[in-house]
Amino acid sequence: MCEKIIVASSNQGKIREIKQFFADLPLEIMGPPQAENLSEVIEDGATFAENALKKARTRAQELNEIIMADDSGLVVDYLNGAPGIYSARYAGSNATDQENYQKLLKKLEDVPTEEKTAAFVSVIAVVDPFSEEELTVQGICPGMIIDQPRGNNGFGYDPVFFLPEKNKTMAELSADEKNQISHRAKALEKLKGILLGRYSE
Repeated sequence: MCEKIIVASSNQGKIREIKQFFADLPLEIMGPPQAENLSEVIEDGATFAENALKKARTRAQELNEIIMADDSGLVVDYLNGAPGIYSARYAGSNATDQENYQKLLKKLEDVPTEEKTAAFVSVIAVVDPFSEEELTVQGICPGMIIDQPRGNNGFGYDPVFFLPEKNKTMAELSADEKNQISHRAKALEKLKGILLGRYSE
């Protein structure tokens, strides 16, 4: 039996990436149906997990389907975890990626390099309204914040997020390289292990 899982996202690139990741499992991965008039989910949780679960629960209730949702962002140690859950709107609700990372660089401009440790964090939630099961998995990609943006790939804070082991920023990696080490890839890998035991029989 092929289980259907709906990804609570309008990002076609993200949906395609998740489809490819689970291609060898008997799962039908798709985005939310276009015809449905879905409510806006206000991400007012205090953690990535709370926001991911809220999105998944809301869509599971509306669509009566198994839902996968994620919440992710950048956590900077010197800033006590900021921007965190506010990563996408750090410089304002309609801020561009560049405005967000420029605000971050401004906050860190006098901070010694060795204290600019950071991590990308992704939490993926799955809510199954049929079995009433809920689960979350977390992926973390550690790195450093650098003073000047580098690279043209990726999005968000990728140009200022440096990976010492690669000697590159996230924005200097190819899509394939990024998908091997990113926070979302690590979370998806954990989730795949769980779904493999559940749906591969």
